Amino acid sequence: MKLLINVIRNLLGYIIIAVDLITRGPKKKRDPEKQKEINQALTNLSLYQFSACPFCTKTRRAMYKLNLPIEKRDVSEGSKYRTELLEGGGKVRVPCLRIEQDGNVEWMYESSDIINYLEKRFA
Repeated sequence: MKLLINVIRNLLGYIIIAVDLITRGPKKKRDPEKQKEINQALTNLSLYQFSACPFCTKTRRAMYKLNLPIEKRDVSEGSKYRTELLEGGGKVRVPCLRIEQDGNVEWMYESSDIINYLEKRFA
């Protein structure tokens, strides 16, 4: 039964990814100097995610539209990033944005919170 649920979940996830790719739209355009500045700021951010997770797809879609090439870290079973997420954030739940700023690390869960943060900071 658990296997069937995982198969259905993954199938739906990949359908959502396909729909996202087809309907994504254009990236935000910035002048090259501003984009370079934003890309530098993004080096302190990492998105912990599963590729077929619908909430991760929602977050990646927002990142794409905002033209934010944030490093993505897959937390599949056995991944070093899974251990990193558990030890740093306290739970294996995705999406999770790791924000490193002024020597402090914040672990932000919830796709809507992550998207709001990105929009406020980089839109």
